[in-house]
Amino acid sequence: MPSPRHLATTRPSEVAHPEPASRGRSSARPRVAPAAICRLRKHADYQRVYAASRKQFGKQMSYFFLLRQPPASGGSPLRSADPGTARVGLTVGKAMGNAVDRNRIKRRMREAVRRQLPLLRMPVDVVLHPRRSVIDLDFATLEREVAAVFRAIQKASEQQAASLPSAGD
Repeated sequence: MPSPRHLATTRPSEVAHPEPASRGRSSARPRVAPAAICRLRKHADYQRVYAASRKQFGKQMSYFFLLRQPPASGGSPLRSADPGTARVGLTVGKAMGNAVDRNRIKRRMREAVRRQLPLLRMPVDVVLHPRRSVIDLDFATLEREVAAVFRAIQKASEQQAASLPSAGD
């Protein structure tokens, strides 16, 4: 039988650890795109969307969108943009309230966007400007509003893509 002193000097690497349990995620469910890929992050991306589009209005938010074009033969693609996915950015200014209110608006908007993102099948960049009323809005209503905005963007971007000259011309 080993001495108690021997047990006290056992290294942590020598102790057998059980395999870590999965955290409830099923590998059978396919993941859409990671949230980081679907977000506008750079100031230049926001400025490009603002410069190339007009302000559109929904009931609880205004929005801008820009259909991303494939890079020209000599151009470099956007590093953080998956060519087939939409990217969404949020802007919540200081006029919306204190930091707690602004962060709450952003959390709610990000979750609504995450749930409705499959509605955008075109490679578009979208910037959403929620109104202050979003903070008190029922979440189901907020989701319906985001879905309506995304459907309008999808329809308009499909029309824009159809009117663009094809690469073979």
